[in-house]
Amino acid sequence: MTAMTMIEAINFTLKKEMERDQRVICLGEDIGKNGGVFRATDGLQAIFGEDRVVDTPIAESAIVGTAVGMAARGLRPVAEIQFFGFIYEAMDQMASQAARLRFRSGGVLGAPMVVRAPYGGGVKTPELHSDSLEGLFLHSPGLKVVMPSSPYDAKGLLTAAIRDNDPVLFLEPMKLYRAFKQEVPEEDYLIEIGKAKVVKEGEDLTVITWGQTVPLVSKVVEQWEQEQPISIEIIDLRTVSPIDEDTIIASVQKTGRAMIVHEAVKTGGPGAEISAMINEKALFHLSAPIVRVTSFDTPYPVPSVEEDWLPNADRISQGIREVLAH
Repeated sequence: MTAMTMIEAINFTLKKEMERDQRVICLGEDIGKNGGVFRATDGLQAIFGEDRVVDTPIAESAIVGTAVGMAARGLRPVAEIQFFGFIYEAMDQMASQAARLRFRSGGVLGAPMVVRAPYGGGVKTPELHSDSLEGLFLHSPGLKVVMPSSPYDAKGLLTAAIRDNDPVLFLEPMKLYRAFKQEVPEEDYLIEIGKAKVVKEGEDLTVITWGQTVPLVSKVVEQWEQEQPISIEIIDLRTVSPIDEDTIIASVQKTGRAMIVHEAVKTGGPGAEISAMINEKALFHLSAPIVRVTSFDTPYPVPSVEEDWLPNADRISQGIREVLAH
């Protein structure tokens, strides 16, 4: 076991997977000589050379399009988009090429590739550098969308993503890159893609969240339970597509109340899909309407107001208060 930050766990995993499998190739802007803007690929080019850790032009569509071609020809590329807000340039390659290749070819070809990208607010970045856009890809069958919340999960989920035979969008919360260290096994392990984690068991309310809101939700819940005779269950979704329906429904059937917290905008966000799922499968177990605590339906704001725009402790507490009032 070694204490690692999330960025260290990601770097460690990339190194181990490149050692294990010669087909794993990293490509992206400034990932080689500079080690990436957040140093996720630091030192890898020195070990594996320029042919396996490839500095690319500033062209997201070319990065992902090249990765699709590599994957179709038997490699396992890991492409980095420097900030998730730049994914718009590569949405055609993601949604109409990578996601559809197995279907389009009748199973003859596949796209075993990973697209990594940092996302999330609270770090005072410019526009298009903090957006949480996972909802855009829920409507693209064939893509898996993974969002870890801890160093341990980042290693296990990234290992599983690289070894997956279909394309995986791996979204890394910037605010948690160096927020804390966690004991992480150096030996090989995988976390199943599509399986949520019950972070904390409870009886009175289910809170469903993922990515960098998980530690914040845990902190708010801890404070509530210290001050009130209440028991709150927290589910870390881990994978936004596919969604772990079984874990969510079992929890809501137990607690009778549900709240969803995410950084993506509210309209058409993942919380809407989860709410519909609960209504379809557990409506008669609910004692109160489902509450969603999300970002607002606007472009990402300037840094001076982002803390109020994002789900914060006050807004999460207000959501808990609202759902428990029934």
